[in-house]
Order: sequence, then structure tokens, then C-alpha cells
Amino acid sequence: MNLDKIKPFLVMEILEKAQEMQRTGKNVIHLEVGEPDFDTPKCIVNSTIEALREGKTKYTHSLGLIELKKAIVEYYYQEYQVEILPEQVIVTSGTSPALFLLFTMLLEKDDEVILPDPYYPCYPNFINLMKATPVYYKLKEREGYTYDIDSIRRLINKKSKALIINSPSNPTGMVNNNILKDLADLDIHIVSDEIYHGLTYGIKAKSILEYKKDAFVLNGFSKKYAMTGWRLGYLIVPQKYVRSLQTLSQSLFISANEFVQYGGISALKLAQEDVNKMVEIYNRRRIYLVNSLRKLGFIISKEPNGAFYVLADSRNFNIDSFKFAYEILDNTHVAVTPGVDFSETSNNFIRFSYANSIENIQEAIERLRHYFRI
Repeated sequence: MNLDKIKPFLVMEILEKAQEMQRTGKNVIHLEVGEPDFDTPKCIVNSTIEALREGKTKYTHSLGLIELKKAIVEYYYQEYQVEILPEQVIVTSGTSPALFLLFTMLLEKDDEVILPDPYYPCYPNFINLMKATPVYYKLKEREGYTYDIDSIRRLINKKSKALIINSPSNPTGMVNNNILKDLADLDIHIVSDEIYHGLTYGIKAKSILEYKKDAFVLNGFSKKYAMTGWRLGYLIVPQKYVRSLQTLSQSLFISANEFVQYGGISALKLAQEDVNKMVEIYNRRRIYLVNSLRKLGFIISKEPNGAFYVLADSRNFNIDSFKFAYEILDNTHVAVTPGVDFSETSNNFIRFSYANSIENIQEAIERLRHYFRI
């Protein structure tokens, strides 16, 4: 194991300290963690309770319930006009196990994986755990964190095993549709993290499967359907890799919870109206937060148009995001995520999540305004 290269997940460190403060009576506002504040839609809860009452508490097929796999197939056809087969879908207990399964199968020692910088912090941890090497492609804030195909192409060599893309992105909140067709032509495995699909504003995110049939797709129910604690995700993979992933899944995870998978079916079939309402509310929060942060002095060159994050340049206040985030938490009781969690080159950035009520976001802005004496 390559544990010496596994870094702490700073957003969780901030969250845990904030929770400790709350236990002492402090009123902490959480703008750090990427967890929807909405309750899981009732249609999902009700169907899951019914599944429990019916005794749906057993092992399932290691790759998931066929009913759920068919629902995912139908969803990808309706959303993207992409045709996949149920056997290409591997249901997992969240997307982290899906990524672990995928990298366990794909990566060998000294392989290279190209990923965007800034990045979701767990990506390099998974890669390092497999004794492979993360290779970073720098995205520029002033350019809206867009991918540049020529720069990516120059990073590909005989050691390159995969390219990770994440649109809508954590931590930037940006959607990168225009580059997908060019990326699909690269001679490298594409791993597309589509967990924030469905959470976009004025634009619809495209799937890599619209351009590359043999891509690997990560997706799940945590973000779009406010189901973080349910731990339900899935992989879509080319058929030739299914048996290898099945063998790994049988040994490492056995299967996702049966009753939770029934909740996933209801999410796909019944919860779109609830999602639409959540997206409308997220959008109002997004607009308010971006405008307010700019007035405070944070630099946001282009507005994020997906997920529920704003990655704001904080150089007008502090260039050490780790110290700055803890300073904000200690003095204002507002929890935010230091940009260094997403790369060393983002150390003068702070990520704000608007997965909290507009009232709490407004209160957080007032606390920051008072602290900065603006």
C-alpha cells in the first residue's frame, strides 16, 4: 500500500472541527461540505420504507438489481440519447467504491493518470494508493477553468493509462461541454465523473458517452437526489471489463444494500419534479452568493454554472487558504474549504458551497462582512 502519499481530506477536517464547535454550543454555518441540505424526496423515502417492509434486506447480484440497472439504462437514453446495456452498469455503495473498483482494475505500478487541476481531492489519493502517478493539467480561473485539448495531448505518453474529466466540476462548479468531442478522440481511457449532472443553471451537461462509447462513467444519487447518506452509485463500463469488475466487486463489497437500490429506482422514475425545485433554489443561492462574494472582495472571473460550488480567489485577503479557512471558522463560525485541498496551485482560493439555505448563506455573508470590516 502507498499510504504515505494519501493526504487528509481537508473539507472533512474542517467539517469535523465545525461539528466539535457545534457540540460546545457554537452556531456554525456550513459552506464547506458538498452535501445537499434538502431532505431526500418523499417518493424515494416511501418506496424504500415499502421495500424494507417487504423484506428487501438481502444480498443482491454483485452488480446490482436488474430493475435498477434497467432504470439507469432508460435514464441515459432519455437524457443523452445514449444506448447502453444493463450488463454495462455496475451498481455500487456510492461513487467512491466505484472509483476504487475501476482504478484497482485499470492501474498498475507507475501508470500515469491525467487529471484536471484543481481536482476532487480523492482522485489523487485513489491513484497513489494503486502506486500509479497523478499528472496534473492546470485549469485557469480567468479562462473559466476550460480544458485545452492541445495541452492535454502533450501530457499523453506510453505510461498514460487514463484521463479523468469532471463536468460539472467539484470544486469549480464549471460545465465543460465543448471539449468532450475532442477528448473522445484521444487514445487513452476516459473516466468521466458525472455525479453533478442534473445540477446545472442555464446549460445542460453532456455525457462523454455521447461521443465515446467505450468511456467509463461514474455517477450516483447523492447530489442530484439529496441522497448522500444512502451511499448509492454506479459505473457504466465497456462490456469487456464487466467480468473483471464483477469479480472485484464480489470480493470487496458483495453488493449494494437491496432496499437502497429500490430507492434509486424511485429516484430515477419519480423524483424529477423534486429535483427541478431543488435546482431552482440552488440557482437563486448561486446568484446571491457569487454577487455577495464579489462585493466582499473575492475574485470570481466567470460565474459557475453547475454543481453547488464557488471557487473564489481570496488573494485580496490571504494567500494561505489553509490558515485563512481556519481563521474564518474560528472568528466567524462560518465553515469554508481551503483551496489547497484541491491543489497546491489553488492555495489562494476558498471554495464556498451553496448547499445550504439562503437564510444561512445571507447570515454567513454578514458575518464575513463584519469580520472583514467592509
